Amino acid sequence: MSPHKNHESRLSPNSKVLMQRNMVGCRIQHVWKEGGGHVMWRGTVLDQVPVNPSLFLIKYDGFDCVYGLELHKDERVQGLEVLPDRLAKPRASGGSLADTMIGRAVEHMFETEEGPKEEWRGMVLARAPIKTTWFYITYEKDPVLYMYQLLEDYKEGDLRIMPDSNDSAPSEREPGEVEESLVGKQVEYAREDGGKRTGMVIHQVEAKPSVYFIKFNDDFLIYVYDLLKTS
Repeated sequence: MSPHKNHESRLSPNSKVLMQRNMVGCRIQHVWKEGGGHVMWRGTVLDQVPVNPSLFLIKYDGFDCVYGLELHKDERVQGLEVLPDRLAKPRASGGSLADTMIGRAVEHMFETEEGPKEEWRGMVLARAPIKTTWFYITYEKDPVLYMYQLLEDYKEGDLRIMPDSNDSAPSEREPGEVEESLVGKQVEYAREDGGKRTGMVIHQVEAKPSVYFIKFNDDFLIYVYDLLKTS
């Protein structure tokens, strides 16, 4: 499997109906129009972001990244349809193993085009919503939000859970002190080329409260940063 697949991404006459219904858990399809190209995409709506309800998190078929799109506002999304095959919620599996890996550093092996496997170090963030046999994960050398069926990879020997380190211990707080959440905050990120990009913090990782999901205005990927380390 490939750790990264790129996805470049108007509304149908039923747009008003779509905006009034809950699409979370639904299968959708739409045309993605950018430049002179038109591509049809199908996927599953995983979540609607509470701090920006127009933003949906989507897992598109054949892609490993989670995408964030304002489905009803983005002019590149055309002919949006909710498909009749609403996804049945699978039973969560894995039990104690799944609980053990959430919040832990892992080494994840991927096959390369040349044949030998390549090791990617990352962190398991949470079970994915809707598709609960899948897990959210991010990687040190590519800090965007991915999702995989990690229990299968573990059984096949392609996922190794790293030992806990003292560095991962939560910082001590005074009794009664509550850590302020950054969810909903606007952020500015300085790029290496000197440019800047702006976005919003959309989610705090329960297993690692210093880790957040960020949606930048100029991108449809979801970025994952430890803001305690980057501040």
